[in-house]
Amino acid sequence: MSKIIDFNCDMGESFGIYKMGLDEDVIQNITSANVACGFHAGDSLWMKRTVELAEQYNVALGAHPSYPDLKGFGRRNMNIDPAEVKADIIYQAGALSAFTSVKKLQHVKPHGAMYNQAVNDPDLAKSICEAILEFDENMILLALTGSKWVEIAQDMGLRVAKEVFADRAVNSDGTLVSRSNPGSVIHDSSEVIQRSLRMVQEGVIESVEGELVEVEADSICLHGDTPGAVELSKSLKEQFIKSDISILPLGQIV
Repeated sequence: MSKIIDFNCDMGESFGIYKMGLDEDVIQNITSANVACGFHAGDSLWMKRTVELAEQYNVALGAHPSYPDLKGFGRRNMNIDPAEVKADIIYQAGALSAFTSVKKLQHVKPHGAMYNQAVNDPDLAKSICEAILEFDENMILLALTGSKWVEIAQDMGLRVAKEVFADRAVNSDGTLVSRSNPGSVIHDSSEVIQRSLRMVQEGVIESVEGELVEVEADSICLHGDTPGAVELSKSLKEQFIKSDISILPLGQIV
């Protein structure tokens, strides 16, 4: 039986005159786009452009909300009241959905520190889930595979997709290695492809400690700001197809 995977990428992370990533090339190889909503990157014009680009290539759209942290690119931990987090996510998702032709989004994937903190913070995880359910109960949450966050979302009746990362190293507990540590981002294309295929086909990934970690993968993320992301996304898509792995948007998987 062939495997199925969604291929997602963070996009729309340019700001004003500053351009980040090669969205117009990477988007041709993915099935779901996580679009920055102005809190860590992106602005109204870049959001509009990214939505138009995704719709041009029939790529499913999702919000990529963040803490209000433009200077830190949303990668700095913050201690924000759960009610404020909930409101911020609804605010960002609402802004993005307004640019879409159908006024709807497929999913929400929190960005950076918000995502990583939600893995180990049940209150934050719950606030994120509440925001999604209030905004649109049919939307999908993208959350780290194997985390308590996934269980919380499922217990709340939320559609949730388990996410793995093509270009990120993991610890033995399945969490992502902090970007402040050497080797947290994998740059070797052959290693990225080999690890990705193994996660999808075998359901395992080798941690930085050398242990095999079991993973369930509904969606795999490649970061658009990873060096060589265009060629890497193309190669990864080709390898999935060669390996009889069907690439479909999340809405057709969960």
